[in-house]
Amino acid sequence: MSSLVELFHRLHNFNELIRWGGHAALVAIVFSETGIMAGFFLPGDSLLVTSGLFAAAGHLNLYRLLIELSLAAIAGDQLSYFIGQKLGPTLFNKEHSFFFHKDHLRRAQVFYEKYGNKTIVLARFVPVVRTFAPVVAGVGRMSYRRFLFYNVAGGTAWVFSMVLTGYWLGRSIPHIDLYIDKILLVIIFLSILPIVWQLWAERRAPKAGPQP
Repeated sequence: MSSLVELFHRLHNFNELIRWGGHAALVAIVFSETGIMAGFFLPGDSLLVTSGLFAAAGHLNLYRLLIELSLAAIAGDQLSYFIGQKLGPTLFNKEHSFFFHKDHLRRAQVFYEKYGNKTIVLARFVPVVRTFAPVVAGVGRMSYRRFLFYNVAGGTAWVFSMVLTGYWLGRSIPHIDLYIDKILLVIIFLSILPIVWQLWAERRAPKAGPQP
């Protein structure tokens, strides 16, 4: 367990991670967050914004980042779609483990039922849900051509918006390295708001029914 805690700490120490692994580490993490169901705990939005900040400072190549990370995001969803298509409903009977929680899968299912095909795009901006949404699409036998369209649109929109936000902040705010921790906290807070809202709505749902 201590080794897992150390790994989690290293993954969320963005400055050290990017300086150590560069483009390769970023590509691996973006792919894994959606390509394997165990990747739901990996940093997404905040890591992309941080990579944009590094690009603004000249430590990473912006155009290479946008292309490589978009391809990694698209490829990750592709793999998850095929996993869902292959394993089907049996995934919902899988036992809980440290890296797999059926609640995450069911939450993505609720999200999918609410937003339909647009889920593949919208889920990109919702932590945890973005990991399991393509799996649910595969389980539900969503048309592959339709999935591919939304996957490319969503993956590109997510990467470009997050990376370019970081790049713009890095170019616009002098000495931004002094405020990077606060900026990342704001990004993390904003990214988890949809999940908090959904959990709150789920808790209130039974109370909204007719009273006897």
